[in-house]
Amino acid sequence: MPPPRAAVPPHHQNWGHPGAFAPPPYPMAPPRRSGSGPIIALVLGGVVVLGLGAIGVFAATLNSKVKDTGYSSYTTYSPTYTSAAATTTTTTTTRPTTPTRQTSTQQTPVGPKAVYKLADHPIFSTNIGANDFDSCPLPQMEYSPAGEKRFLEAALPCIEKAWQPALKAANLPYQPAELQVFTGTTQTPCGSRQNNATAMFCRGVIYWPGNYYANEGGTTVRHPGVYLGQLSHEYGHHVQWLTGMMRAADQAQYDVGGFDTPKGLELNRRLELQATCLGGMTLAPFSHKNVVPMEVVNTGLSDAGKRGDYDRRPDHGSAPNNDRWVMHGHKQNNIKACNTWAASAGDVS
Repeated sequence: MPPPRAAVPPHHQNWGHPGAFAPPPYPMAPPRRSGSGPIIALVLGGVVVLGLGAIGVFAATLNSKVKDTGYSSYTTYSPTYTSAAATTTTTTTTRPTTPTRQTSTQQTPVGPKAVYKLADHPIFSTNIGANDFDSCPLPQMEYSPAGEKRFLEAALPCIEKAWQPALKAANLPYQPAELQVFTGTTQTPCGSRQNNATAMFCRGVIYWPGNYYANEGGTTVRHPGVYLGQLSHEYGHHVQWLTGMMRAADQAQYDVGGFDTPKGLELNRRLELQATCLGGMTLAPFSHKNVVPMEVVNTGLSDAGKRGDYDRRPDHGSAPNNDRWVMHGHKQNNIKACNTWAASAGDVS
């Protein structure tokens, strides 16, 4: 049995994945449909992050810690899981007195399973990247909950096209992410959420606060690249959830005494900076084949690189480190570039 899980802390008020407290199901269940009420089902992805390719070289540029000055903007919390259960096979033999009966073998369905490891996760030896796609027709952004819904619903299938074959190639489970756009307050398996905070990932669903990004920080932020970048970061958390790294990170936080300990906060920074790196990878296919204007991609990268802890709780990493990770992930587009778990402490400060 897993150790008891502490209550979800009310942190991560900027940048998001406050956790998935259940592993991805196997066999994979289809994504939920939105019900009635203020929540609108949507598709969501994750933000760009600077990955870690050659750790030694990268560490040399990141070792100096920098003071956080600004704002952070993703929310996350890692899930609690146990180790994967082994596949079992049950064989039933026939009775000698009944020759007409055949020996039957019933075997538990076999398929890709999440691996609950961090720095030594086998995905880092696969060299997979976000796959290119030929087109991604995106509607003109309209800065309203309905307009955001249309834009994100059009972008998410493209992100799925980028990651589904990559996860399949790595023999890891796949399940589409669900997006829910909401106004006011919504209830999630990870707690209630208001639309005065950033997007949040929980158990395969990205909860998107309608109208938040159009007026973030009291200023008008009206560029589709911001939305695409934030979607990519959240999808990065979805990749962490599917692979098992999110579950492993939560267990690691428990083992070091909890989220709010120095080591627990460092683990959370590694988790968030990896989501940023995976977000950078996610934006790579959008920059190929003229899928979207480069201005949109560059704005998404730039926005991700400006987010960080600043004077807040040090759980997401400094803005300079967010910038380095998102750009590294984007340029390398190789999963091993996003092994933040093997990076030096300075690289994830």
